[in-house]
Amino acid sequence: MNTTSLKPLSRLGALVAVSLLALTGCAATSAPSESESAPAGDSITIEDAWVKSAEEGMSAAFGTLTNAGAEDVTVVSAETAASSMVELHETVENEAGEMVMREIEGGFVIPAGGSLLLEPGASHIMLMDLAAPLQAGAEVTVTLTFSDDSTYEFTAPVKDYSGANENYEDGDEHEGMDH
Repeated sequence: MNTTSLKPLSRLGALVAVSLLALTGCAATSAPSESESAPAGDSITIEDAWVKSAEEGMSAAFGTLTNAGAEDVTVVSAETAASSMVELHETVENEAGEMVMREIEGGFVIPAGGSLLLEPGASHIMLMDLAAPLQAGAEVTVTLTFSDDSTYEFTAPVKDYSGANENYEDGDEHEGMDH
């Protein structure tokens, strides 16, 4: 067997293999195009999250949602095993000067590079028809869904809180209930 005839073939094979490996590496490290963007949920965090304790009925989740992204992000819904019905709420003054809660149309917008405060007496995540009592010291996991269908999950401690007893806007099926 003549080994000198194998050398050029082996060198050619090695050269092809190295070239393919280099091209594969380049493809794997290419940056996304400008038309591609990260899911909204990737840019969101929450600080100081907590849920109001409640024996039954309704409760609410609060905290500061921060958007580290370059585009506004819209929270369109939320869900949790702690409640069979979850709504995004705002508290506004009605014509009579009373503070009332209502579901916010279009969801919460978290500005690019900014934050949105969820607090008693203002915007909040309303948990209705609680599955079980929410007692101080327990934890509740909430999943937010954004307008691009991406999600963000956080876990918040349950705390005692006696405020935020606003009524619902007239005509709402939950009128007169407080959270």
